[in-house]
Amino acid sequence: MVEKSGKSRKEEVVTREHTINLHKRLHGCTFKKKAPTAIKEIRKFAQKAMKTTDVRIDVKLNKHIWSRGIRSVPRRIRVRIARKRNDEEDAKEEFYSLVTAAEIPPEGLKGSGTKVIEEEED
Repeated sequence: MVEKSGKSRKEEVVTREHTINLHKRLHGCTFKKKAPTAIKEIRKFAQKAMKTTDVRIDVKLNKHIWSRGIRSVPRRIRVRIARKRNDEEDAKEEFYSLVTAAEIPPEGLKGSGTKVIEEEED
């Protein structure tokens, strides 16, 4: 029988890089609602990937989504999602997810899957 550690996978601080295909998530969306819907879809993706309801989107990622206007949202984006401990004393949840823009790999976005990032603790 395999011995499990005290913490479950949900309870640990972790950072992962994902490629989000916004094109398929925004298919059929009205032009004037594409960028706001893209932000909502990124939030929904991060909630599902990190299992936290508190998702915070970085300003630079927001600027990147809106960079070509409300209609012309990038088809794919590379994001880094970090599950972090909530240090606020009146927080409802123990963890929150921070979504930031990641650098694009030289071979392009297609085929670049999920990657776990090893980070040192602060």
